[in-house]
Amino acid sequence: MSSPQDKPAGVGAEHLAYPLRRYGMDHGHYDWSMLPRRKPVVWPGEARVALWVVPALEWFPLDMKSVPFKPPGAMMTAYPDLRHYTLRDYGNRVGIFRIMQALERHGIRASVAVNAAVAVRYPALVKECTQRGWEVIANGLDMDHLHHAGLDRATEQQQIDQTLEILRRASGQAVRGWLSPAKSESASTLELLGAAGLNYVCDWVNDDMPYALHTGGGALHAMPHPIDIDDHTILVQNHHSEDDFRDQLCDQFDLLYRESATEGGRVMAISLHPWVIGQPYRIGALEEALQHMVRHKGVWAATGSEILDAWKAAQV
Repeated sequence: MSSPQDKPAGVGAEHLAYPLRRYGMDHGHYDWSMLPRRKPVVWPGEARVALWVVPALEWFPLDMKSVPFKPPGAMMTAYPDLRHYTLRDYGNRVGIFRIMQALERHGIRASVAVNAAVAVRYPALVKECTQRGWEVIANGLDMDHLHHAGLDRATEQQQIDQTLEILRRASGQAVRGWLSPAKSESASTLELLGAAGLNYVCDWVNDDMPYALHTGGGALHAMPHPIDIDDHTILVQNHHSEDDFRDQLCDQFDLLYRESATEGGRVMAISLHPWVIGQPYRIGALEEALQHMVRHKGVWAATGSEILDAWKAAQV
């Protein structure tokens, strides 16, 4: 490590000063914790793995501003980009129903992340989800309203309030979970979500189990919602095959299942985009992966709220 005497000529001592230089993390959003050293969790019915399936019902405006960046799935060509707009729309018109059928075959209820714009434009689609006992998770206003550092607090507060008001009215549910569009947050997002009465957020990808967040608002927890093995990452971004997607889901599950034998319960979260996995040539890969998981003993298919409640009860 270089010493202050090694600093380049013309650079003052203040250049090396860093007010947060200390052991630990550079923020206080959560406590640092090693998963193997935590109290083991036993899921209801002495299940070993909680299976949490999270499809996303998204709406991408045709005239996206993409500020401050393009979210995954954004329009890509010059306006009007009908090719990509209609492909995303395919998920809400066709693909989601293939996911519903695949889950119903195994008695799995999903937690569906819904843009408020979907509830406004396609209220019957939200009804299709709630009639199946699916939990609704708030997914922001739409995929062009990102939460980020350049968004002033009052505007972000308004977007969160508007999103929750629309989705709570459309679903008839409390709406306890939140997934930010593109998992993007500002420095105020967690505090605003906690104050809005939400119980969990899906933006943080640093764990395999729920954990408590420090928000300054209400009690809020992070739920494990990985991006590494979602269908968009594997099939669209990484250009892997459908067989690769199936195998990676099974590999993820197999390791979590092995760990659960000695370290306590685990969460197998599956993030899905109906316009991706809902294609006729792709849906079979999801069906095969689900079949592999549910044939194991001790797999509990649950919603996000059910998983969080069971996890909190196990912390006592």
